[in-house]
Amino acid sequence: MRAEIRRGQGFAEVKSNEGCYILEVSNDPGDEEVSIARARVEPGVTTRWHRLRQAAERYVIVSGKGLVEIRGVAPAGVESGDVVRIPPGAAQRITNTGEGDLLFYCVCSPRFRAEDYEDLEVSCNG
Repeated sequence: MRAEIRRGQGFAEVKSNEGCYILEVSNDPGDEEVSIARARVEPGVTTRWHRLRQAAERYVIVSGKGLVEIRGVAPAGVESGDVVRIPPGAAQRITNTGEGDLLFYCVCSPRFRAEDYEDLEVSCNG
């Protein structure tokens, strides 16, 4: 990794297959150790059950209220300032239980790669 300032302008928010909106803040080969994305979940929305096979993930809740579910852990309410730690391979989803958008940063290590993502919706709910 080299020293640099990464400007936040010019990045586009995209709707993910799991039902939330993702804005990639920092995810490139220049920093293999970590990626950072901002997630936005609209009121009443629950993301699809999914997991990252190789990467550990942390949710840093910025605003809103939600319910985090991680297989093997009791569901827990989250709000601004909370940090959720999700080990590699753990099935997870989050529900926006508030009236406004739920905003949080996803910090993955090593950095997020699309091939590491696994949609578990059928196997968890089927």
